[in-house]
Amino acid sequence: MIEKEDLLESMGEDHDETSSRLGMWLFLFSEILLFGGLFLLYSMFRYKHPTEFHRAAMELDLFLGTLNTLILLTSSYTVVLSISAMQKGNRKGTLLLLAVTILFGAIFLLNKYLEWSAKIHHGIYPGSPELLAQPHGEILFFGLYYVMTGLHGLHVVAGMVLLSVISVFVMREKISATHYIALENAALYWHLVDIIWIFLFPLFYLVT
Repeated sequence: MIEKEDLLESMGEDHDETSSRLGMWLFLFSEILLFGGLFLLYSMFRYKHPTEFHRAAMELDLFLGTLNTLILLTSSYTVVLSISAMQKGNRKGTLLLLAVTILFGAIFLLNKYLEWSAKIHHGIYPGSPELLAQPHGEILFFGLYYVMTGLHGLHVVAGMVLLSVISVFVMREKISATHYIALENAALYWHLVDIIWIFLFPLFYLVT
């Protein structure tokens, strides 16, 4: 009787984990559709204004863009290591790696703030007289730049909040070496944030 109850409980947990994974993948798919539409819009405008897009891209800080790319790639590695640590029952290691991942996210946002601030200081922002005086293609470029990188930045913030919540669950032992689906889903979301930036970086910083 006890074995039967254990089996039913195990089947219920497996079903919950499967549903959780499916729900996360459906959510990630909706996010891909959102950014996919923006990428398509970008491609259309870039096709119409290749010279202006190239000239506008030269105004961006390639060093900060490259640095942020390396930061997010490293953060993807640390979040993977946090799952590995949890699988081994290393709760402290998991918390440390999640904290490092969140720190990388904060550094990314700081760099983006510095870059945006520099552009705004020079009058390059949507609706500014300086930008409106530029060719139409450059206006479109910076409009897309602020919308797409800003939306991505919001996703980074959401990811940091999610990882913080997961850290609390780890501390309260709601996540364990045998039940860590919530941690996996949070890591999947963080990977999506990283992948989106990998597409944004060449589109805006490496325009040829």
